[in-house]
Amino acid sequence: MGLTVEYYFALASPWAYLGHAQLVDICRRHGARIDDLLIDYAQAFAAAGTAMLAHRPPLRRKYRLLELKRWSGLRSVTLNPQPKHLSGEAAEPAEDQAARMCIAAKWLEHDSLKLAFAIAKALWAEEREAFRPEVLLEIARECGLDGRALLSAADAPEVIAQRKANTERAIANGVFGMPTYRVPDDPQGEAFFWGQDRLDFLDRALAQLKPGQA
Repeated sequence: MGLTVEYYFALASPWAYLGHAQLVDICRRHGARIDDLLIDYAQAFAAAGTAMLAHRPPLRRKYRLLELKRWSGLRSVTLNPQPKHLSGEAAEPAEDQAARMCIAAKWLEHDSLKLAFAIAKALWAEEREAFRPEVLLEIARECGLDGRALLSAADAPEVIAQRKANTERAIANGVFGMPTYRVPDDPQGEAFFWGQDRLDFLDRALAQLKPGQA
């Protein structure tokens, strides 16, 4: 069997959005499966003692905007560090319904990672109010999915429970920031990487852990 990469992230994470294409490419090259795990990052951050963006020092918030600009240029990914419909420095975005919609897509065996990326892109690159239900319906349709069915499924007890389970799994595995990539097949438990700027290390780890490799 191939390797699996546990991918802990949130739709409103610009860093997850920036690393998406490289993550997909790395896993494709190594034949690894991506287990996309959308989490309630407020709960995970609270458990880890990580400060939410609005509570970080002003100098760190200012530097974050510079880094987003630098990385979007390096990755050649269109991104507005301060999108019109997000004020994360003042209040956290209400992404719960959108996240559960993606979890429902995964539950129904659709391409949930594609949908999650499309929602993030709408927010960070297209200046759309990505977490509004009517916009989510548009995005789902653009992905070739039945948005109304997914929004309905998002309220299913199983989906709500899965989002909770994803978050508990993140906490149990020591996730303290997003995105986080973890390879559970690593016998040493060292294949754990925080941040899209650590994707090269994930690439190396998968090469070393690939079945048949020394």
